[in-house]
Amino acid sequence: MLPYSGSGPYCYAHSLAMVLGPAAPDVGVIETLTGSPFGMQLIGGSEPFFDPYGWDPELGLDAAIGLLGWECERGHGGTAEQALDRLRAACARGPVLVGPVDMGLLAYTPGGAGDHYVVAIAVEDDVVVVHDPHGHPFATLPAAAFLDAWRGEAVAYLDTSYVLRTGFVRVRRTSALGALRDSLPAAVRWLEGRDDLPVPPGTLGGAAALLRLAEQVDGGLGGAARGTLLHFGVRLGTRRLADAAACLGSLGLDGAAAVTWEQARVLGSLQLPLTTGDDTTVSAGLRRLAPGYDRLRDLLREGMR
Repeated sequence: MLPYSGSGPYCYAHSLAMVLGPAAPDVGVIETLTGSPFGMQLIGGSEPFFDPYGWDPELGLDAAIGLLGWECERGHGGTAEQALDRLRAACARGPVLVGPVDMGLLAYTPGGAGDHYVVAIAVEDDVVVVHDPHGHPFATLPAAAFLDAWRGEAVAYLDTSYVLRTGFVRVRRTSALGALRDSLPAAVRWLEGRDDLPVPPGTLGGAAALLRLAEQVDGGLGGAARGTLLHFGVRLGTRRLADAAACLGSLGLDGAAAVTWEQARVLGSLQLPLTTGDDTTVSAGLRRLAPGYDRLRDLLREGMR
């Protein structure tokens, strides 16, 4: 298994790595600890994302922070003025993990869209300075414009505004391998399909989501869903699976690692047919993926015994 290294939309994993500094593990480990590789969901029956049923980045970030032995303060809400004061004070103490924000409103990254996370490093007069993991170190934005993005009104899973995490403190020493080992029960639970989280009506998970998506491809997949897969979903989901395979291999779970690696290979191979409009190949690939998550669940259960 040759690990992937390169660009990709790992915004919250890179942001967390920045704020943790030298104590941070590889971003592939962080991403795996969030639980994101362990499932697939079709939100509302129409929006495809290669992460588990009911999962979102806020849940994933909190999980990774805890598994790595850290605690932090999560601030949110209030007026724009209060949020800016909170950010200014937090930046005076150190880097601040900010998000989710509306990427489409970050004027320094034209063409961006969707939810996003950045690290704020300073508020200088009325300008916010950030390290944006999308490839923009020391990016600047007028405070008013940053607040518009930070409000996150277009982020569907967000039920508040102006979310930040600061005051990171290590409360427990653990290794990357230890954290990964501790994450396995949660990974199995994601693969089983959690029923304790709110989801929009019609949302499907796992094999059912993949088979339904394959049916939609057969019938002519709509523009929004196709765009999500083409520009974001496939490459992100593939990297998540490839990183999870490497992490599982590092734990000696060779069978689970092999299944996850094959899921990554199949999903990654769909990028070209999606681009060229070869929907027959896309549909067949989605059907090949469907049983893999159940196999992975069973192998992880065995590995935990």
